[in-house]
Amino acid sequence: MSKAAFPSRLVIASRESALAMWQAEHIRDRLRALYPQTEVSILGMTTQGDQILDVTLSKIGGKGLFVKELETALEDGRADLAVHSLKDVPMNMPEGFTLAAIGKREDPHDAFVSNQYENLAALPAGSVVGTSSLRRESQLRARFPQLQIEPLRGNVQTRLRKLDEGQYAAIILAAAGLKRLGLGARIRNIISSEDSLPAVGQGALGIECRAGRADVIALLQPLHHPDTAACVLAERAMSRALAGSCQVPLGGFAEVQNGTLRMRGFVASPDGQQIVRAESTGDVTNPEALGNRIADALIAQGADEILAALND
Repeated sequence: MSKAAFPSRLVIASRESALAMWQAEHIRDRLRALYPQTEVSILGMTTQGDQILDVTLSKIGGKGLFVKELETALEDGRADLAVHSLKDVPMNMPEGFTLAAIGKREDPHDAFVSNQYENLAALPAGSVVGTSSLRRESQLRARFPQLQIEPLRGNVQTRLRKLDEGQYAAIILAAAGLKRLGLGARIRNIISSEDSLPAVGQGALGIECRAGRADVIALLQPLHHPDTAACVLAERAMSRALAGSCQVPLGGFAEVQNGTLRMRGFVASPDGQQIVRAESTGDVTNPEALGNRIADALIAQGADEILAALND
C-alpha cells in the first residue's frame, strides 16, 4: 500500500468494559507503531450485552449482543474496525462484514480463582462455584458433581468483587482476560484442557471490518497470526456445523503441534450427565475441514440428540 493510500485516521469501535478497552488500546498502540502517520482513536460503546446483567446470556440471545452495536458503528461509518474477544463473535458473520485479522492467542485456558482453595479438587462438597458459561458448567458437573454451580454475570472486576464478598467459594474465568488486565496474581490454578476444554476462540482477538474496506484489511495484515487463525478457524467451523452458541454447552480447542493441527471437541447436556468427545488432527492449511470432521464425529456419537433436547 502506497503512503498516499494510508487513511489519515482510523476509529476502533469497542465495548467500554475494562477488558474490551484493554484489547482496543492494545490494537490501537500496535497500529500507531506501524503507521505513525495515521491518527488512531477508540469509540467506546455500551452494548445490550453490557446493560442486561440480571439474566444469563444464553436466555437473552447469546454473546452476539456484545457485537451488534459495534457492527452498526462500522456500517454507518462512525468506526473503521472493531476489536472483539473472538469467543464473543457469532459463528456466522453478517453479510458485508469480515474478520480481517486474528491476533496471537493469549493463554486459552480457564482459570480457577478462589481466596481459600488451591484448585477444584480442594473444594469441599457443596461449595458454590460461579460461572456464566454452560460449557464450563457442564464440564464441572461431570467432573465434580459434589459442587454447586451458580450463575455469575458482570465484567471481570464485578465477578472478582462477588467472590471477595463471599458469594462464591470459587469462580471460573478465562485466564486470558485476567492476564491482560494485570490480574494474573488472582489465578490460583490454570485448569487443564482435560478438566475444562476451552471455548471456541478463547484467548484470541478478532478484528472485524466491512468486507469492502480493502484499505483497512491491508493495514491489519501485520497483526494477523497464522497459527492462531488456523486454530480458531477450525474451532469456529466445528461450532458452526453444530449450530453452537452460548445456549449450547460445547467446547472446541485446536493447537498447532509440529506443523500439524490437533483438535478436540465436546458437546454436553447442561447437567453434565451426557457428554460426547472427539479428537483428530488435520492440515494447518485447511482448518475448516478439521473442524467439520470433529463436528461429524460428535454427531455420530449423538451430539445432535443432545443439542435437539436443549431446544425442546
